Amino acid sequence: MEQRILGGSGIGVAAIGLGCMGMSEFYGATDEAQSQATLAAALEAGVTLFDTADAYGFGANEELLGRFLRGAGGRALVASKAGIVRAPGSYERRVDNSPAYLRAACEASLRRLGVESIDLYYLHRLNLETPLEESLGALARLVEQGKIRAVGLSEVSAATLRRAAAIHPIAAVQSEYSLWTRDPELGVLQACREVGAAFVPYSPLGRGFLTGALAAPGALEERDFRRHNPRFSAENMARNGAIAASVRAIAAEQGCTAAQLALAWLLAQGADIIPIPGTKREAYLRENLGAAALRLDAAALARLDAALPLGVAAGARYTEEGMKGLDA
Repeated sequence: MEQRILGGSGIGVAAIGLGCMGMSEFYGATDEAQSQATLAAALEAGVTLFDTADAYGFGANEELLGRFLRGAGGRALVASKAGIVRAPGSYERRVDNSPAYLRAACEASLRRLGVESIDLYYLHRLNLETPLEESLGALARLVEQGKIRAVGLSEVSAATLRRAAAIHPIAAVQSEYSLWTRDPELGVLQACREVGAAFVPYSPLGRGFLTGALAAPGALEERDFRRHNPRFSAENMARNGAIAASVRAIAAEQGCTAAQLALAWLLAQGADIIPIPGTKREAYLRENLGAAALRLDAAALARLDAALPLGVAAGARYTEEGMKGLDA
């Protein structure tokens, strides 16, 4: 698979990574054996960047990934995050960027992952009550101590990214970006290129909606958080149906699946874009990775841009609780 670089860190990764969150929480039932098989298949297929966070499953996702890493022979690179603090059994959260919290969170993540150093460590969300200089200072010391290799930011504004990059090198910015969530085009992508940071889109398939596999909220499992996501309400799913239909139609013309089209579109936005589609199933993994070989011509890209412009999706990206720290 094509290799791309995490900003100025010099760390090379495959052009498509793997988001591991759903293996432990948020998208219905989980299956350890199935997840481990998917992780192993991803590594064998050339995936090198595996994305997790301490908030996913209250540490369970890092532990799951840690079990996989023990047999990965050092071939897998890990991205994790700290800053979202949740109480067990609750979606409610607060954001903590204090140096003491970040130090303790990193140590806990290292233990769960079973590694000596985390390759890319993000501030998961920003709490503007903590000076950015203090948070980045704590992360810089973790770099100096060899506990993390590179620093990233998640869901920040362009202005914050520029401020942060003046304090410490930022290797990557992770935010939601897809054919139905094009907000990063309003300035964050440009700021990434100004400061030399890679951009890592999460939910590049619109939390599965762009694949056309989700017809109605009732099709989602009871524990699936999309049942409460504004874009997945019955009214908004009906309105958003035209989006999925457009993606499927253009994909058929290109001789690929909707998922592959959505990922190929992202890859075509620049060599600094490294999407991390999440899945816990090997079949979906292999389908997604097929996008790496797909090249969209200018006409196909123009048609997608016209059919799915900025702001096309009905509904907010998250509930009010989930919006905490976004675009900070």
